[in-house]
Amino acid sequence: MSPGLDAVVLAGGEGRRMGGVDKPGLTVGGSTLLERVAAVVRSHSSDAGVTVVGPPRESPRARYVREDPPGSGPVPALRAGLAHVERAWFALLAADLPHLTVGHLAALADALRAGDDGSEDTAGAVFVDTDGREQWLTGIWRTAAVREAVADYRGRSLYGLLGPLSPRLVPLTDGHAAFDVDTPDDLARARRALEGGPG
Repeated sequence: MSPGLDAVVLAGGEGRRMGGVDKPGLTVGGSTLLERVAAVVRSHSSDAGVTVVGPPRESPRARYVREDPPGSGPVPALRAGLAHVERAWFALLAADLPHLTVGHLAALADALRAGDDGSEDTAGAVFVDTDGREQWLTGIWRTAAVREAVADYRGRSLYGLLGPLSPRLVPLTDGHAAFDVDTPDDLARARRALEGGPG
């Protein structure tokens, strides 16, 4: 695969379990959750084009777009972001992954390279957690494969869209990359881990 990639970051959720707060704008370790994810992408691929699907904000620097209609779910959000991907590969990420590192993206990229025999049949790679569940919002995908899949897809789930592409499954040995922030307890744990404070 190409060493460079673009990224689509989904940041348009309503944060219901967090009381409706702006999850991507919550701070952990001195940066917002969204800033942290964008920084990881650019540390992995310095000239990555980052498209954030969600309300525009001053930081991080990125292209901001909205799904139609806003709040209609991850598949319309992916479709909106994918329209702006220019590279052959892109990372599909949630905006609330406080523990995501460059090493995680490198592991996904390595999984793609390990099976690259020059054919076009490797559609992507995603992490699977310790329970064997695919983490659809921590993956790297072949842009052309996802564009073809989404063109005629009318469902609402990322599993239904991306599962049939048979991505390479990468065991998430540290349990961290897919740890998102869904509840106040999740946020407190992330702050304790990354700031050393009480959360």
